[in-house]
Amino acid sequence: MTINAQNRLLPDWFTRLRTRQTVLPRFQRFEAWGHANVTQMFNTILRRLPLGAVLILDIGNEEPFISRSIVGAPTVGERITEHLLDGQQRLTALWRGLHNNYEDRTYFLYFQKDEESGMPFFVDSIGRWKNSGDKAFRPFWANDPKDLWKRKMIPLDLCAPGDAANDRYKLWAKAAIEDSEEREAVAEVRSQVREIFTTFNLPYLSLPVTTSKDTALDVFIKMNTSAAPLSTYDIVVAQVEAAMGESLHELVGACRKVCPGLVAYYEPEELVLYASALLQEKPPTNATYLAKGFGKTLREHWDELLRGVERMVTFLEEERIFDAKRLPTDVIVPVLTALWAHAPQGLDAEGRARTILRKYLWRAFFSSRYEKSTNSRALTDFLELRALIAQVSAPLPKIFCDAEYPLPQSDELIAARWPTKKDRLGRAILALALHQGGLDLADGSVVSRTNLPKREYHHLFPDAHLIRLGVADSEIYRSLNCALVTWQTNRNISDKEPERYLAERLEGTPLGEAEVRQRLLSHLIPYEEMVAGDYQAFLKQRAELIQEKMFKLCQAGIADLSK
Repeated sequence: MTINAQNRLLPDWFTRLRTRQTVLPRFQRFEAWGHANVTQMFNTILRRLPLGAVLILDIGNEEPFISRSIVGAPTVGERITEHLLDGQQRLTALWRGLHNNYEDRTYFLYFQKDEESGMPFFVDSIGRWKNSGDKAFRPFWANDPKDLWKRKMIPLDLCAPGDAANDRYKLWAKAAIEDSEEREAVAEVRSQVREIFTTFNLPYLSLPVTTSKDTALDVFIKMNTSAAPLSTYDIVVAQVEAAMGESLHELVGACRKVCPGLVAYYEPEELVLYASALLQEKPPTNATYLAKGFGKTLREHWDELLRGVERMVTFLEEERIFDAKRLPTDVIVPVLTALWAHAPQGLDAEGRARTILRKYLWRAFFSSRYEKSTNSRALTDFLELRALIAQVSAPLPKIFCDAEYPLPQSDELIAARWPTKKDRLGRAILALALHQGGLDLADGSVVSRTNLPKREYHHLFPDAHLIRLGVADSEIYRSLNCALVTWQTNRNISDKEPERYLAERLEGTPLGEAEVRQRLLSHLIPYEEMVAGDYQAFLKQRAELIQEKMFKLCQAGIADLSK
């Protein structure tokens, strides 16, 4: 079988997606990238770096597999000529980002220096949502050209290849930028960015029409599961073996035994590299890991790294963060590991360090600090927080700056998505609720690592109940409408109205209303609004309770569990 390698520019890919000549075999998984992946991809392209090749299967007169269009692309068109076997995430992100058809996200070109690459512009995104009764997406300023340009932002779809984007940009620029000379200068930069996209080459390998279904499936599986090349970790293992005559595999295995809770948060092999780079005051990148001497230094500082791991896991458990599944951002794990490796032990000095790290933890959850440039920001935060803990005279750590990384307002909390999604804010809200204890609504048990696997995501206002009231799915599946309860409680509540199942709880506990109130409060759930059955009032009041607790933790590091 011959596999042909060919070039194809982005506008040509878009033409084929628009006319539905290129589609996906239905057996492929659905769109999986989060917005951080999409942002990273666009900035890679702006730096004129490659994204790798994709794989297609040429189609003859009959499709070998049932097919579907990529998300956001037309579902009708010309005769299908190829199936995309590998590259779905990249092409979907390119299409949706440059056509502005994500439902909850808009991508922008920022006319600011990128702190990681040094480029004079970069791509980033903001969340979008609608509240009940809204005609336009929030935040409203993102709909106004003048407000956008005050922030030096241009909608990314205006930089897409094609005449249509050119025409839309001219109208937008006229509305956004009053000064003609400034408008001309901006147009020149925008043209440079558009040229990068227009000339971007995404090469592909093609399987011929004669390829059998079985062979095509076999190639697809191997393309997505093969791991033949040595990983970065494997190379560091070899460095340690050569320099110290010890097995890093055995050391990491011992770490798993000493601190079994670690695997709930992070892959130990990855954490060892990331945290060690921070301890060596180097960026956590492949270039650092593969540099001469990295493995040897890692081994020399192994004991302090292990100490950091143990204290980090204990700290997360104390904050009632129990696993990666509910972790708003995993960048905090290696940063905390490196910080706890050197933090004071005992008495007031440790108490002060814990307060600083608690403040850092919750700010990382509730701010956008780690939504881009995570490697460089992780190193910056480690160095700045380490100096603060050591009481060294140093500027305020960037992550504590409200102007650069503001905490979310009530509307943003209300709009946060269901926490099973990879949505930072949605998971942050759930984590904050569990921080209060997360008592089960029926049996009163406190949430713990042991009983967490037996808990389920429960709609406080059941979805069936809200559907009967005509509430849209987008408003039903909100983080503020979620609590983790036991599966027995979840089944018992079913689709009952809140006032009904709360009445059952009152009958079921000898302590009556005081006990039920306490159980709800342990999730930061307002009792009166639940009893009244007013969903919108409930969302607003719970957002206020969450926000009050968020400010205590993020601004002062106060671990008050009473409210």
